[in-house]
Amino acid sequence: MRVLNILRGALRGVGFLALLPVLAQPLVGQQALSWEEVKAKFEAVNPTLQADEINVQEMKAEEITAFLRPNPGIGLSSDGLQIAPHTTPGLGTHWLPLTGTQLVPSINYLHERQNKRELRLETAKEGTRIAGSQHEDLERNLLFNLRTVFIQTLQAKAVLELAKADLEYYDKIVEISRSRFAAGDIAKIDLARIELLRVQYEAEIETAIVNLRTSKIQLLQLLDDRTPVDLFDVTGVFDWNETLQTLGDYHRIALDNRPDLRAAIESIEQSKTNHKLAVANGSTDPTYSTWYSYNPAFNNAFGRYTLGASVNIPLRIFDRNQGEKARTLLDIDRNEKTADAAKAQVFSDVDASYEQLRSSIALLKPYKEKYRDQALYVRDTVTYSYQQGGASLMDFLNAQSDYRVVQLAYLQLIGSYMTFAGQMNLAVGREVIQ
Repeated sequence: MRVLNILRGALRGVGFLALLPVLAQPLVGQQALSWEEVKAKFEAVNPTLQADEINVQEMKAEEITAFLRPNPGIGLSSDGLQIAPHTTPGLGTHWLPLTGTQLVPSINYLHERQNKRELRLETAKEGTRIAGSQHEDLERNLLFNLRTVFIQTLQAKAVLELAKADLEYYDKIVEISRSRFAAGDIAKIDLARIELLRVQYEAEIETAIVNLRTSKIQLLQLLDDRTPVDLFDVTGVFDWNETLQTLGDYHRIALDNRPDLRAAIESIEQSKTNHKLAVANGSTDPTYSTWYSYNPAFNNAFGRYTLGASVNIPLRIFDRNQGEKARTLLDIDRNEKTADAAKAQVFSDVDASYEQLRSSIALLKPYKEKYRDQALYVRDTVTYSYQQGGASLMDFLNAQSDYRVVQLAYLQLIGSYMTFAGQMNLAVGREVIQ
């Protein structure tokens, strides 16, 4: 029975090996997108970005409304409806509605003083600029999320390739062990333990496949793409670079490029304009009127036609705009404090991202320079020694496990570095680390 179980495991191993060439070959019609292509597609089709872009266009349309002039008004009045004695004696008086009636057409216009209209336009334009900066900030955050999923996909592909390579290497060990067992060089229990360990490699491949497909599904969701997962792929460099600019350089780049900080500064300018507008709105606006009348009942033949004009100025006995003046003045201070907080957040984000990048590089260096090569050397040496009878089975299995742990840890550290690089790009407001 034990022999049958071993044979079944071997057959399953052979069957899985037969599938490896199929798994390694890309599917027909598969499209592999680079980061720039993924980014461009995201910016073109993401519904969240498109909805926010419409909001910016709405703010732009409000500039038209803000600069509209007051419409003139027209009026028509009549006077001179008269009651006259009746022509028949004894019947009293009677109404003559049209006799002596005066029709007076008029036109009036409200004149806005102290550049109210220009200030409304300016504050609307500043609102559009703020909305544009906020749109860029939304795009900045969404692109970070997209970049994170993109990196996860590259990492999952690298882990899958590592798992396949490990299984291919281990299968060679299994075949050699079977030959040694047939020759009576190793015990049956040792061969069984070696074959049993193969299931870990199979599980690692299956886990890597699931992680890769999950990352692709998340990426397709962000791209609003309905392409089948098997026909979608991404490509890119999954590696790290130990070169970093100085912390001061990143601070300067962030201060120049962070859209949320720019929006906060633009809000200060808008609040100043709003205060000027509040002061201007507190001023009185005269209404100019002019009219023309025809007076048929006048005895003066030259006084029947009249052209008149008037000016109506409200009396500012009560200043009904004092509260708005005070509010907009306080709003300036509030936006200045908000801008200071945004600037402090920029420095904090850059400092945290820089420290994470520095730490990742410090961890990656010994892996690249020493640990990976050492793990490979130990694995190959112990494997050869075990095949020659110079090492125990436990030493052999431990060497295999240590090699996988070191290689997987290195890939995970690269993924962390690339994620932290994305955080630095997020912190400074543009891509400074590819």
